[in-house]
Formats: sequence, C-alpha cells, structure tokens
Amino acid sequence: MSGPFVVAFVPGATPGKWERVWRDRMPRSPLELRPLPQDEALSALRDGSAHMALLRDVTADDELHAIPLYRERPVVVAPKDHPVAAFDELALADLDGETILEGQGADTVELVAANVGLALMPMSVARAHSRRDVIARPVTDAPDSGIALVWPRALDDSRTDVFIGIVRGRTQNSSR
Repeated sequence: MSGPFVVAFVPGATPGKWERVWRDRMPRSPLELRPLPQDEALSALRDGSAHMALLRDVTADDELHAIPLYRERPVVVAPKDHPVAAFDELALADLDGETILEGQGADTVELVAANVGLALMPMSVARAHSRRDVIARPVTDAPDSGIALVWPRALDDSRTDVFIGIVRGRTQNSSR
C-alpha cells in the first residue's frame, strides 16, 4: 500500500469531486489522478502503473472489473458558422453529405475549426476541447457512450474499496 493510489481517466471524465472526498478520508494516502487517452489508460491498468481508471465503453471481463457510472450524449462539433449551428439538436440523417472526421481529441477539434469537416464525440469531450470558433449540437440517434470505473481483477489493494465507495457516494461510515 505504499505510494500514491493512481487513477487514470480519459478526456471528458471529471474525477475532481472524488479526489476531494479521498483527501478528506485518506489524508495519509495520496491520490494521483492521471489524464490518459483510452488505450494508454488500459495499458496502465495492465502494467500496474495505474490502480483504477475511468474509461469509456469498457465492460467487465475475465481480466477487468467494471462498474458502469453514467451514459453520455453524443454531439456533433462544427465550425461556429456552419449550418448545423441553427439547430438545437440533429439526427444523423441531417449530417448526410458532410465529412465526418475520425477522432475525438483537440487535434480533431482543430480540424473542425479549420472547416475540414465535422466530428462526433461525447458531450463531455466536446466541452473539454471547447473553443470559441466551434459549436456542439446533440445528435439524437447517434450511439451514446458510457463511463465506467475499471480495475484489474488481480489487484489486491484495500484502497480500491475506499475509492469505489467514494464514487458510489457512500459516506465514510457506511458499509457495503
């Protein structure tokens, strides 16, 4: 149980509120929040450099535990002056004929701002990469995505249960 308890998280996930509770409950056990892309966060779980991770669209399997936390609405990101800006929300059919870019990073949003195309991504990711020259509009029939708390089945660290309790909103004195 030496060293910080490391929780990786993907863009758009916001573990700050859980970090504050952790500091109150576990003052002698530092928590390190590590922002990582999905693939790197999964690798960190597998190589042991992260204890837990907040990941997108991961389900439990023989190797990993996963607790689904919430679902995220998809949005289309477009240049501010694009015709989609006139809508409150759109359907995928409204995007027919548009160039849809791959990716959900800041580099993709940069391409959108340069009028190269549009991008579909979870709302929280669009917020994380927001800029004044792009807009985001909900897409009603695009697949949503989910954030889950994930950790290796082989992990043997009592701090795991503490973090799960914090994420699930348990008080310090409640039991499972």
